[in-house]
Amino acid sequence: MSRETISQSISIVHPISLSHGKNAEVWDTAGKRYIDFVGGIGVLNLGHCHAAVVAAIREQATQLTHYAFNAAPHVPYIKLMERLTAFIPVDYPVSGMLTNSGAEAAENALKIVRGATGRTAVIAFDGAFHGRTLATLNLNGKVAPYKQKVGVLPGPVYHLPYPSADNGVTCAEALKAMDRLFSVEIDVNDVACFILEPVQGEGGFLALDIAFAQALRRFCDEKNILLIADEIQSGFGRTGQRFAFSRLGIEPDLILLGKSIAGGVPLGAVVGRKALMDNLPKGGLGGTYSGNPIACAAALATLEVMTDEHLHAWGAQQEDMIVGRYQRWRAQGLSPYLGRLTGVGAMRGIELANADGTPAPQQLTQLLSLARDAGLLLMPSGKSRHIVRLLAPLTIEPAVLEEGLDILEACLRQLTR
Repeated sequence: MSRETISQSISIVHPISLSHGKNAEVWDTAGKRYIDFVGGIGVLNLGHCHAAVVAAIREQATQLTHYAFNAAPHVPYIKLMERLTAFIPVDYPVSGMLTNSGAEAAENALKIVRGATGRTAVIAFDGAFHGRTLATLNLNGKVAPYKQKVGVLPGPVYHLPYPSADNGVTCAEALKAMDRLFSVEIDVNDVACFILEPVQGEGGFLALDIAFAQALRRFCDEKNILLIADEIQSGFGRTGQRFAFSRLGIEPDLILLGKSIAGGVPLGAVVGRKALMDNLPKGGLGGTYSGNPIACAAALATLEVMTDEHLHAWGAQQEDMIVGRYQRWRAQGLSPYLGRLTGVGAMRGIELANADGTPAPQQLTQLLSLARDAGLLLMPSGKSRHIVRLLAPLTIEPAVLEEGLDILEACLRQLTR
């Protein structure tokens, strides 16, 4: 199957062609079966072709396939926003808008905070990933490959170290860096917002330090700065809760949503304090495809399945199995390259590192190939592309999860220099 018509600037992790999937399993065009620990990069928390989502898509496709909401409102959009805002675990009145993707949600959030504050500067974090659009590129805490060859990016944007037990950066170190930033680089009164991932995705599944999150929330309140939580990858049950910010004991002002919001159908959202969401002039927000009826129907079905009881049970099951297996591997000395286990809940990463603690990206590349040949799809992450992301559907059958971990174990044992 030729790929000559596809831009070579798109990087492919696994050089195969998939034909179909069911829950946590996919098959390529040659008929080979794989256990899917990628999940569309965090899009398929309910797995491939979940019955409720498929039924909702089929039903909606017989009624209304599209209408631009800003031309004439339609019922699926209205119903979804009612359900979605009720799903957000905060104490303040919530409103929002639907987008086509997480990156588009981030772009709209930047417009919203500029309108609300009259300021333009944004503070993001090292290792962050917020999208590939021109404005979100500057938010990303990594140059290669995202910022290469594209010239001057929209700003101003500044970056701070991301404090986490998973990367060794302490709360005190991050606060010291923040103090320096406002002493040397920019007047705090020019800052519109901070944007952060409660658990970094592309950065290696690093869980934000709780004390820092709470100190930052207090700082933002004191300085009239808005706080945006990017829950595009960490949301919708990935950590065992609806959203990862809840474990931090804070409430963000705006929340970015995407990936698993609609069971695999393209959709995103930015939601938050109603006063913020309503501050731009009429027509300042919107989009032709944003909130497509079929995507809304898929999202409504997704939210119906994502009860707190289900999310907790699914997250606990994966966490117990992954952590238990990892601890056994460490005790056995399975591989000299087996590094730290990062993340929380069912959002876990496994670091590959050398004996001196330096990243081992070559071994991760080797692991991806070995696992694929053995029937397991994995996804890399981390600054040095040395951390494996474990993103199996939350609905994965225990036996299939066990089988996937067996393959991962065997492949880790085979790693060589």
